[in-house]
Amino acid sequence: MSDQSQIRESVSDAYAKAVCTPSEEGGPCCAPVQKGVVVKLAGYTQDELAALPTEAVVNSFGCGNPLAFSEIKDGETVLDLGSGAGIDVLLAAKKVGPNGRAIGVDMTDEMIAKAQENIAASGMDNIEIRKGIIEKLPVDSNSVDWVISNCVINLSPEKPRVFAEIARVLKPGGRMLVSDIVVRDLPDEIKKSQALYNSCVSGAVNEEEYLEGLRQAGLTDVEVRERIHYDALQLEGFIASELPGNKEALGACCGGSDNDAPLAKRIAESLVGKVWSAKVFARKP
Repeated sequence: MSDQSQIRESVSDAYAKAVCTPSEEGGPCCAPVQKGVVVKLAGYTQDELAALPTEAVVNSFGCGNPLAFSEIKDGETVLDLGSGAGIDVLLAAKKVGPNGRAIGVDMTDEMIAKAQENIAASGMDNIEIRKGIIEKLPVDSNSVDWVISNCVINLSPEKPRVFAEIARVLKPGGRMLVSDIVVRDLPDEIKKSQALYNSCVSGAVNEEEYLEGLRQAGLTDVEVRERIHYDALQLEGFIASELPGNKEALGACCGGSDNDAPLAKRIAESLVGKVWSAKVFARKP
């Protein structure tokens, strides 16, 4: 198995375990502190969240609202990279209306199953979820008006391939607007942590490298439209809510142990000013 395949398998396994499913007692498996932490930081409105199935909101693992400030119109086709439990593909489907189409692509069976449940609960029939990887999208060339993504591209071990795929599937004049994590000057122990890779931190690249990758793929008008800078408390909640139950994995390479309660806090404090969410726009000529 290649290094890239191993990374993808680790990411998929981690998110499969993180998906909330009903417990034997009938309640959700996630602890209350985890519910909605990320979506509250990410810029979704209460009206947007209230219109969605609860499970789509609880199982959101994003870092921004990629549909905020977008100009998506009725009848357009939107592609969501790493659609997860479906929060953004559901919102996109509402924006494009019955004459449009929203397509989600995800590689994790458990996420796809959860998205299908949420789509069924929504009653919308203009949504399709396809299994695949974002480095080789199961989508025709020149077929979508918009590409969106929420805190997913940073997880790819082959980001240039993702950028090339975005350029391939967009129609001429098509646009992308993604929310993603970018970083700078990460400590070495953070870079080596697979748990923090899965948590959207150690696999992220710096902002200029991200933008240049899109330009190299042939996209134009590349720009950052919004940044969300996290303080220590927000970073602590972000790490904990992204992948609950990874304390042991974090401790293995970040100097913690089972009894080290302040571990997430110490990691978060080391990342202040080095990790933020960027809303990135680009256009296909």
